[in-house]
Amino acid sequence: MICVNPGPFGRLVRFALVAAALAPALAVLLALAMGPSAASAQTGPQPRLPTVQLRAGMHLIETEIAKTPTQQATGMMFRTRMGTNEAMLFISDETSVRCFWMRNTLIPLSIAFLDDDGTVVNIADMQPRSDASHCSRKPVRYALEMNQGWFAKRGIKAGSRIVGGPFGK
Repeated sequence: MICVNPGPFGRLVRFALVAAALAPALAVLLALAMGPSAASAQTGPQPRLPTVQLRAGMHLIETEIAKTPTQQATGMMFRTRMGTNEAMLFISDETSVRCFWMRNTLIPLSIAFLDDDGTVVNIADMQPRSDASHCSRKPVRYALEMNQGWFAKRGIKAGSRIVGGPFGK
């Protein structure tokens, strides 16, 4: 316990001690109240991630791999463009229903949820800066994000297969 003499200076010291003691708890509460993006404190795009080449039919896809929790939490946030045949593949260690939203993502994307063999389970179009949740129709480990409409323009739909990388030849 710290004793502080009364008076103007003592009250100031007491206030500073209380504020210092409460600051960590207040910071956590503020971050939680502001939502997931505030808690991660992400302010810019992550650097390009290691890539692998995937294929959908005759179409080659240069794919960044987001495997760590930080890479996945950041994803495509704050990026202003994605090349025509570029993508980001999210790989989870466990199979589960996977859901994505676009709060800090600036470009419209389509997301394909994939089985372990690369078969497309379902595809959803996602709008920039939206909190709308887009989920896989069944538990999966993989989600592939590309420019919005890429899959539809190439006839890729549920039941189509993506090959290469973790999906083999």
